[in-house]
Amino acid sequence: MKQNKYDDTNFFSAYEKMPRSIKGLEAAGEWHVLKTLIPVLCNKNVLDLGCGFGWHCRFAREQQASSVVGVDISGKMLQKAREKTDDPFISYLKMPIEDIDFSDSQFDVIISSLAFHYIKSFKPICQKVYDCLKPGGTFVFSVEHPIFTSRNEQDWYFDEQGNRLHWPVDNYQSEGVRETTFLTENVVKYHRTISTYINDLIDAGFSIRVVKEPKPSDEMLKNLPEMINENRRPMFLLISAEKEIASSI
Repeated sequence: MKQNKYDDTNFFSAYEKMPRSIKGLEAAGEWHVLKTLIPVLCNKNVLDLGCGFGWHCRFAREQQASSVVGVDISGKMLQKAREKTDDPFISYLKMPIEDIDFSDSQFDVIISSLAFHYIKSFKPICQKVYDCLKPGGTFVFSVEHPIFTSRNEQDWYFDEQGNRLHWPVDNYQSEGVRETTFLTENVVKYHRTISTYINDLIDAGFSIRVVKEPKPSDEMLKNLPEMINENRRPMFLLISAEKEIASSI
């Protein structure tokens, strides 16, 4: 059974109130770095895995992508995405990411934002993405950083006065289920190491182009001073990989 927490009424109601749900990409702490990894999208066919409210899909069309397909397991997410979208060149499909089955070399660019840490195994996803990506195509994604996902608690260690002392890391090498709390609800995430993310991509045939562990932008620190704590440990891992063009030799 694939996890679909976002169709839970209470969870979705809380998610709708998050800044990134209201303001979109500019309120996403990693967006200022993620957007630099996305290649030129003009006249490209784009796939967004775990598209949520469709922010990245609409961004792709703003960059003059030829067509965009957004995939998400949540009917509530896709309902909101369709309400926000008035574009015949964007289509939304309700299905788990694990079940995608597109034609070989169908897409030029494949994007995913903060979805893969909800999926049990990353390796088969890499292979499916590789197959439906055109030679020379780009796969760009973000996940919660393994330093962030290593413990069930996924929180700071505080002193008796409530001051943040440090971010504890434990059981880093023990990959698998993490039962944690997000938006006051119990959520299942899957922890894997940085090396697993990278090696699963390499094993599928990808070449790694860029790996980033973004910090808050200066503008975000100015508007939200409490974000200074995000400089103390990485919360996000961003990777850009490429399906190389086969040599004719």
